[in-house]
Amino acid sequence: MASTKEWFETVAEAQRRAKKRLPRSVYLALVAGTEKGLTISDNVAAFDELGFRPRIADAPAERAKGTTVMGQELSMPVIISPTGVQAVYPEGEVAVARAAAGAGVAMGLSSFASRSIEDVAAVNDKTFFQMYWVGSRDQLLARAERAKAAGAKGLIMTLDWSFDSARDWDAPMIPEKVDLKAALHFAPEVLRKPRWLWDFAKSGKLPDLTTPNLAIGDEKPPTFFGAYFQWMQTPPVTWEDVAWLREQWGGPFAVKGIMHPDDARRAVDAGVTAVSVSNHGGNNLDGTPASIRALPAIVDAVGDQIEVLMDGGVRRGSDVVKALALGAKAVLIGRAYLWGMAAAGQHGVMNVLEVLRQGIDSTLLGLGKSGIDELSRDDLVIPEGFALSPKP
Repeated sequence: MASTKEWFETVAEAQRRAKKRLPRSVYLALVAGTEKGLTISDNVAAFDELGFRPRIADAPAERAKGTTVMGQELSMPVIISPTGVQAVYPEGEVAVARAAAGAGVAMGLSSFASRSIEDVAAVNDKTFFQMYWVGSRDQLLARAERAKAAGAKGLIMTLDWSFDSARDWDAPMIPEKVDLKAALHFAPEVLRKPRWLWDFAKSGKLPDLTTPNLAIGDEKPPTFFGAYFQWMQTPPVTWEDVAWLREQWGGPFAVKGIMHPDDARRAVDAGVTAVSVSNHGGNNLDGTPASIRALPAIVDAVGDQIEVLMDGGVRRGSDVVKALALGAKAVLIGRAYLWGMAAAGQHGVMNVLEVLRQGIDSTLLGLGKSGIDELSRDDLVIPEGFALSPKP
């Protein structure tokens, strides 16, 4: 289907519309990346190195795309990745959660989100709550218990972060909060994007840069940078910590940020349900290879002991199929749906999910598969040296 005013046919078109609609600083915050941008670039480019081995004739009339991840039945192997402070649209994470629910996929909600776990879980009953190791064990447990009480079906623990946000290109200035000083600073670029400004004017709200999910009890939610500072002051997490929180949670539990087979094995030892092969979308240690390159060795390291997910660089349904053929159970998407939301709100997120669904289906058809469970590495043309060696 060709792009129209109400529909974009690719994630690339969603990105173009997001760039056109958003103030420059907001758009640059979505692009993100660190230092030279080696990792963020490789996340996308690596998919292009993988080819397909198509089959013709005797193709199935229907292709099964459903799967189960962390106990939740999904209509396709795609999950909304948790991303912080989604202030590109007034309803933020609630709009994303509604779109995900309509598409039959799970919603990952960041502890750094701008909307509460209570609001999000109320509109999507397949919500996974994501946490960083921020604060004391008592604080972490209180947040986890709050998420469970709100209806979260699983916990995602993100462990990868080196706190390096320096960029060789023009990084945006993000304010502590949207006050008069910030409004005056950003006025020139905001006034050039009247449609984005009008969305917030209609809602009667300013972009919210607080993190309500980090508040405990009647505490005032910290700002994003206040929470970030607390995170930086917290001692680094240990595998003993991971095992402790997994035991305390008592339900489906994933560790996100795995790039080394040894860490995957340690996650298995800690009793987790799933791991996500991830380099934080290129927002972590620059020079880390693409997630898709690390995926095969991690799948081989854990076998069928746990579920293996992957995120980073997914832009089309064929990318999803490539990840599944290399052994992933499902993928998580981040920038793709944020661009969709920036372009057209909740409808834009639904558009992105439908683009991926159609892409998965057409790729399965081209490969002659009746469902995602039939995919294997034999369906791909994998160049020599593509995947990371399982050895350090």
